[in-house]
Amino acid sequence: MITTTQLDNNAADSLFRMLDYARKNSIESEKFFEQLARTGILSDDPRMKELLNNFTLQSQTRKKNSITQTEFNAILKQNALIKKSLSKNLVIPDFESFIKEVEKIFYESKKNEGGNVADYIPQLARVNPDQFAVSICTIDGQRFSLGDASTHFCLQSSCKPINYCLALEELGEKKVHSHVGREPSGQSFNELALNAKGLPHNPMINAGAMMSCSLIDRENNIADRFDKVNKIWKALCGGKEVSFNNSVYLSERQTADRNFALAYFMREKNAFPSKTNLTETLEFYFQCCSIESCTYDLSVAAATLANAGTNPLTGDVIFQSSTVQNCLSLMLSCGMYDFSGEFAFKIGLPAKSGVSGALMLVIPNLMGISIWSPRLDELGNTVRGVEFCERLVEHFSFHQYDTLIGNTAKINPRRKENELKVSKVMEVIYAASHGDLDEIFRLEAEGVSLNTADYDGRTPLHLAACEGQTDVVEYLISKQVYLSPKDRWSNTPLDDAIKFGNKEIKALLETAIKKQSKNKSETREHNNQNVLV
Repeated sequence: MITTTQLDNNAADSLFRMLDYARKNSIESEKFFEQLARTGILSDDPRMKELLNNFTLQSQTRKKNSITQTEFNAILKQNALIKKSLSKNLVIPDFESFIKEVEKIFYESKKNEGGNVADYIPQLARVNPDQFAVSICTIDGQRFSLGDASTHFCLQSSCKPINYCLALEELGEKKVHSHVGREPSGQSFNELALNAKGLPHNPMINAGAMMSCSLIDRENNIADRFDKVNKIWKALCGGKEVSFNNSVYLSERQTADRNFALAYFMREKNAFPSKTNLTETLEFYFQCCSIESCTYDLSVAAATLANAGTNPLTGDVIFQSSTVQNCLSLMLSCGMYDFSGEFAFKIGLPAKSGVSGALMLVIPNLMGISIWSPRLDELGNTVRGVEFCERLVEHFSFHQYDTLIGNTAKINPRRKENELKVSKVMEVIYAASHGDLDEIFRLEAEGVSLNTADYDGRTPLHLAACEGQTDVVEYLISKQVYLSPKDRWSNTPLDDAIKFGNKEIKALLETAIKKQSKNKSETREHNNQNVLV
């Protein structure tokens, strides 16, 4: 019987062979990390910190830039993420193929030069309108970025979902929604209007966002309250610091007549909690909108929402899952200003935009996406960002109701387990027929049996024997696969080698079969002797 430990060792050996390109019985450290990056696991991932520190120490003390098989096996035992990554068992198994398609969508969307930058806040009007960035982070922490992903920009209204989450975490749903509604307003985001109860319609428009600010940590002074919001953003971004743009803050405060009017209107209707300091609340709101970060870090924050409140890089629980559920519901119905209904219909995913050109997109249980492009449409949404989202769901089955459609041409990068199993069978047989030993090593590491067969009963050994793939046949023999499996026409691999004139493989198989038969005879004789004794 094969034990779990033996299976783990076989998987580790196969992964090592897959990375040992030069067959030197060692792996170059640089190639090792390059392979991880191709699966979306980057070197600044907090889960890789200890491993990187160990490599740095080894390089400094021993000038060592390679990994032996023993060291590699130890790495796999210590870090399950690496094994999952190398054997393509993360939430998006074929990350390389996925990002190639995303790149096409990005560059097609980049051609769109429509829209204009926001000019009612002077500092935003000075931003380079041609900048464009997209960053992706999956719930397994696979990351990829394009364009100006390290350039900082103000969150503006994309801070509103997080402030709403903070209020919910502190006070609970009942208390929060006694001060703010949860219906789309059907009007402009800064419209001087309240619902029938005299409350702001939802937390995703200006009036509702001010209300969220009035509820956050209200017993503390405004400096500590802002510090709390900053710390949450840092936690959401995987420990990366966010910054603050004082110029935008001053500019926003100077042009805030409508926001002041909304605040006084709400106070007139007794919408705020008692003893709310209106000026401090507005200052706090403007400060939150003036927090800065980049798509590279904000994609991790979006992925935290996709992961039900747990940061995929650090494992820290930032929000309760019930909080995230409520937040995503309102992002879906109210997150894109007056385009929210159309966006929910066409894209079918929770999102929140901001007039800086920011857009946070959440694909629950899969990934978060941060997009930034300063040119806005007439409704205040980023033009390129919206087009990117439209193209994304046209190409991939990400719309929340795509599962209702049976046959679709859309790509599903998160294939179901049973589909993967069928696919893996075909992949290992295909690899055998084409002599791709590296792919066989990888698939074996994933747990794919080398004795597997397709619907015709054809095994990897059958295909390798047919196609004259001597190296593959030698490897399969060394792995002690079944040497004489029969396909639906009762042909064995040896029959195929003879039929297609592959003399070397015929000799290999005949020798292996004789050896196997001899070993079985000796084993039977030995067992019989033991019985007689």
